[in-house]
Amino acid sequence: MNQMQALLNDCLLRTKHVEHAAIINLKKGTVYASTFGFNNLLQVRREGLYFKEKQYRCVRADEYSIYTKKQDGGLVAVKTKLYIVVGTYSEGMYPSVCVEAVEKLADYLREKGS
Repeated sequence: MNQMQALLNDCLLRTKHVEHAAIINLKKGTVYASTFGFNNLLQVRREGLYFKEKQYRCVRADEYSIYTKKQDGGLVAVKTKLYIVVGTYSEGMYPSVCVEAVEKLADYLREKGS
């Protein structure tokens, strides 16, 4: 298991409130680490964000983060210097835990210069 996959597992998935996650290299456009089934690139549009063939409505966006929702869950995407960290949550999971886990992993990557 590579370091990025270990970070994804330890920082996001172990919370049990992140359903799917990925770390994407911005310059190369490649997925460095992901959960099973993550194989679609993000496509951001004015109407929201599309991920795994589902449309998410944007509820908050700033320079580094996008928080979205759909009827039975949501998606959090956070940008660092080199990566986009993505996590999703579904019904029964706590959105705030997903947001906190994804943001903390992104903060860690920023501290490391990534």
